[in-house]
Amino acid sequence: MDTENPHLLVVDDDPGLRELLVEYLSGHGFRVAAVGDGAAMDRYLEANSIDLVVLDLMLPGEDGLALARKLRANTQIPIVMLSARGDEIDRIVGLEVGADDYLPKPFNPRELLARIRAVLRRGSGPKPVAPVAPDTGVICFGSLRLDLRTHRLTKEGADVALTSGEFVLLQVFAEHPNRLLSRDQLMDLIKSIDRDPFDRSIDVRVTRLRRKIEPDPANPVYIRTIWGKGYLFSPEGGGGA
Repeated sequence: MDTENPHLLVVDDDPGLRELLVEYLSGHGFRVAAVGDGAAMDRYLEANSIDLVVLDLMLPGEDGLALARKLRANTQIPIVMLSARGDEIDRIVGLEVGADDYLPKPFNPRELLARIRAVLRRGSGPKPVAPVAPDTGVICFGSLRLDLRTHRLTKEGADVALTSGEFVLLQVFAEHPNRLLSRDQLMDLIKSIDRDPFDRSIDVRVTRLRRKIEPDPANPVYIRTIWGKGYLFSPEGGGGA
């Protein structure tokens, strides 16, 4: 990522909003391009390196959820999702399919700017968010190998794609093995994730992470739920839901 002038792509079918965001975000040091639909997004990504996508939920053709799923399946580009529908279900679904943050319309461009910067900070490089990792920077559990120096998770040698938020959450768990962590403690440890008075994003991220690391996500053995209290990471695969 270009830390001086990150390259953003805005995907929104409202030409007025596209123009506003290009002008506003460019004025705050970003290189910004904007397109109106998923087909144009695909063409742009084929020819350009992007540091973050601002993605509208309601688009002609493929909607934002479908595009987010496709992006997450093929890339680790951070996604900030926009939606005129502010329903919490939309927000949770957006996070479940791989968005790093979600902002309902109408919004203040300053809030979008703050969220973009927060997401980029989370993915800008290895930063300690918890006690120091082992000297090797590598944590192994089951057939998985988490390398904190290179920000890579591999399974039997093959890369497992994680969003920046998923990586930080897994790092926090891995650096606190066999310790019960409440949702509030997790939010405190993941300092760059903004609090929300009714924030379920930790639960959503745990669900997404389980799909990628658990042999059977419905019966997790690594990230266990301690009902009414929080979560416990068991690198030995202790079992229990």
